[in-house]
Amino acid sequence: MRTRLLPLLIVLMAAVLLALGFPLAVSRAAAAQQDVVIDRIDDTARFAALAQYISEPAAPDDERRRTLQADLDAYDTVYGIRAGIFYRDGGVLAKAPKSWELPTEGEGRAAYAEALLGRRSHDPPQVWPWQSGRVVVASPVVRDGDVVAVVVIDSPTGQMRSRTLRSWLLIALGEAVAMLVAVGAAFRLTGWVLLPVRTLDAATHDIARGRMRSRVVASGGPPELRRLADSFNEMADNVEEVLEQQRAFVADASHQLRNPLAALLLRIELLALELPEGNQEIAAVRTEGKRLARVLDDLLDLALAEHAEADLKLTDIAALVAERVASWRPVADDKGVALVQEGAAAVTAWADPVALSSALDAVIDNALKFTPPGEEVTVAATADGPDVTVVVADRGPGLTEDELARVGDRFWRSNRHQNVDGSGLGLSISRVLLAAGGGAIHYGPNEPHGLRVTVSVPRHAPHD
Repeated sequence: MRTRLLPLLIVLMAAVLLALGFPLAVSRAAAAQQDVVIDRIDDTARFAALAQYISEPAAPDDERRRTLQADLDAYDTVYGIRAGIFYRDGGVLAKAPKSWELPTEGEGRAAYAEALLGRRSHDPPQVWPWQSGRVVVASPVVRDGDVVAVVVIDSPTGQMRSRTLRSWLLIALGEAVAMLVAVGAAFRLTGWVLLPVRTLDAATHDIARGRMRSRVVASGGPPELRRLADSFNEMADNVEEVLEQQRAFVADASHQLRNPLAALLLRIELLALELPEGNQEIAAVRTEGKRLARVLDDLLDLALAEHAEADLKLTDIAALVAERVASWRPVADDKGVALVQEGAAAVTAWADPVALSSALDAVIDNALKFTPPGEEVTVAATADGPDVTVVVADRGPGLTEDELARVGDRFWRSNRHQNVDGSGLGLSISRVLLAAGGGAIHYGPNEPHGLRVTVSVPRHAPHD
């Protein structure tokens, strides 16, 4: 969830910073140009005041004309700004530098034409740092209410663009720092918000794997999530209590039924002594009684397995598999089935040796039941990423997709195999025993035919 929530927060914060920074950058550029325009307007007003009283045409020795020309030359020399006073007909009253001419088109001509109407030219278009434009400002020279000339100033924009660019870099630096702070805050915020969620997810996973005593410690996060954690703990307590009642009922019922069933089987044996040998009815009753006894034993084993805590140890899985294969090989030989061990010679994992042995016994027993003579059952232990897997593959009839979805359910048996001895609880017990230690059991087809059972246990301690 954090990988989805964090990018969303970062994108939103970046959008907010851009939404604030872009207008600020535009405003800084406009302010820098406005400062230049105001300075140029002041300069045009000063030059217009000097030119206002110069006679037209001016005499060569006109003192005012010489003073104006000197000011324009100094203006060009010191600031590098072109300036000139032009008559209505385009004639030159004074200008600097000497080579500069009144523009015949563009912004300069438009400003000159506007000033001839008796008003200052409009503000020039915005010049951005990546452009090489110039700022042109024009003001009329008015004498006796008439416009007799126009002051035109054509100013370079290099310094203005440099100042704008520096201000933009400062804005970008500020936004970068703000973005780093925002990302750090987002990490802290998402961590704070999702802490109860991660704890809840871990507890849910533990309960799903059979560790029913896992609970959520809601020490942080929003109040709503802390309340959710408290509610989860209450739910888990109720579920554990219900399951405990169920286990106790199954265990008590199984235990209480064993004594009457044992007495019943004893009476059946006594009755069989009084009937002719080979009586089919007595044989059938004896078989069903023994089957019922096995079911009660398996129910009691299941109840004990669901209640017992796993005693996890660092176990040599390959050695344990070799031990179980050796124990079942006589049974396989009697059936004419080859029981073969494959895989790594030594591989370790965290498991309850007793529980894993019981689970492997149930799986191997099931494989031998359904494998016909002349075929083989392979048992292979290998390291597979974070787990160690033990794969038991047989060459029996296998199961359909619908049957694979139900295999391992309590008391479930395939309709095609109802005549095979068993209670339908062996694989269920195996699943419970493995789940208590963080393991799992999975079923799949073994091509070209047969069943492949994969038992997995963690290579590292579940609570490390």
